[in-house]
Amino acid sequence: MNSTITPSPWMKIFQPISQPTLRLFCFHPSAAGASLFRLWGKYLPSNIEVCAIQLPGRETRIKEPLITEWDYLLPTLTQALLPLIEEYPFAFFGHSLGALISFEVVRKLRSEKLPIPKYMFVSGRRAPQIPIDNPLYQASNPTLISTLREYGGTPEAVLQNQDLMELFLPILRADFTINEKYMYFPKAPLESPIVAFRGTNDVAVSLQQLSGWEQHTISNFALHEFPGGHMFFQQQPKTLIEAILKFL
Repeated sequence: MNSTITPSPWMKIFQPISQPTLRLFCFHPSAAGASLFRLWGKYLPSNIEVCAIQLPGRETRIKEPLITEWDYLLPTLTQALLPLIEEYPFAFFGHSLGALISFEVVRKLRSEKLPIPKYMFVSGRRAPQIPIDNPLYQASNPTLISTLREYGGTPEAVLQNQDLMELFLPILRADFTINEKYMYFPKAPLESPIVAFRGTNDVAVSLQQLSGWEQHTISNFALHEFPGGHMFFQQQPKTLIEAILKFL
């Protein structure tokens, strides 16, 4: 499939490439959207196409219902990926909730004997087998806002804008629901190598929790830390992209 063809609503390709040698699928964190990866293409070689996942209920899909059920999310998203993974090699990058979603998508692809990524890059999320010890999806709005403040990446002016928060918090709550109600079921480790990233000051995931990803691959595993908090790459994606490129 030529990437200039409009993909499904689940996918945003900001800088289409007619004949990519590799596609990098990027899975956004909670309360974010595909636009987080809008500028990634300018830091990548011209042969790598960035395909950003767009969950419903935000940005270009703001009028669609938010998803809180894995049983709906996984088959629908996997189906949307199929036309884009069959022609060219690909890799997955997922941050926070996005890392977890990308992991389950790979396991679904493998179970259906479909192509799997050349590499998996997971960022800012504890390994899937480690349960969330302090669920927040039913927390009060002020608690959610203070959590966002702790994570960093959301301007204070936005956090204090009541109208914006009324739009934003239901998205965050739905994404936290997906993340925190996740049930891990053991399966054989993946054939794809896994590279894990975190910010050194990330309050959401410790180095030990991140290192647990190693048990999910029979191939190589690497772990890298960067200065910053949970959204360490948001303002300066170039450093993270350079680290990813060393493996591709």
